[in-house]
Amino acid sequence: MKIVSWNVNGLRAITKKGFRESVALLDADILLIQETKMQESQLENDHFLKEMGYTLHMHSALRKGYSGVAAYIRVPVDSVRYGIGIPDYDDEGRVIRIDNGTVTLFNIYFPNGGRGEDRLAYKMRFYEDLLLEFMALREAGRNVIITGDFNVAHNEIDLKNPKSNETTSGFLPIEREWFTRLLASGFKDVFRDRNKETEIYTWWDQRFKARDRNVGWRIDYFVVSDNAEGLVQDTGIHNEYFGSDHCPISLVIAEGENDGL
Repeated sequence: MKIVSWNVNGLRAITKKGFRESVALLDADILLIQETKMQESQLENDHFLKEMGYTLHMHSALRKGYSGVAAYIRVPVDSVRYGIGIPDYDDEGRVIRIDNGTVTLFNIYFPNGGRGEDRLAYKMRFYEDLLLEFMALREAGRNVIITGDFNVAHNEIDLKNPKSNETTSGFLPIEREWFTRLLASGFKDVFRDRNKETEIYTWWDQRFKARDRNVGWRIDYFVVSDNAEGLVQDTGIHNEYFGSDHCPISLVIAEGENDGL
């Protein structure tokens, strides 16, 4: 079972930038999208995804052209839920939850805290409330997989210029400490666990030709609960794919009757 996550920085925009070809090559069973920036009624160019067997599930923000997540699924699942039941977050279209068997898979577009103190406070509330949700599911015995744009680089290895970004949202001590607590609560950053010294990024500022110079940040992750670690077969960062300021990431997990996905 292959799961791919990608912040596309506008779903309508990326469909004009080789998205069809990328999706075909990535060959995901579940394709999770962040920052759709649209309502489902506005989507006109995804017919090829239906032809490939995908069913669309979209959670859009009330504010048009903002935020939003989507899931393209072509395997059977038990349920798909939009949001977590907190209107302050759900109105921004940030969470899709997929359950199948013992597995709970989250597709999340975590808030950006770089637009002032109010938004940083909002981001931290979101972090804390979602951490409680993750922990409760793990304690209940669920195999939890969390993916998406976390909007934080955890350690210095996860961005090109850590020293000059120590006061930048996305690398603030308070944000990084939350990620440390997430891992300490029984979760694994799958890629980093398997690639201790690899300097590779998933997002590049669109200014100053940052991607050409590979001046980037790793802010897109697959995080799994420790009880689900045995399901993981492979993980990857696919920086050869373009069309967005982020690149796709992938996770391959074992399939089985009792495992879920």
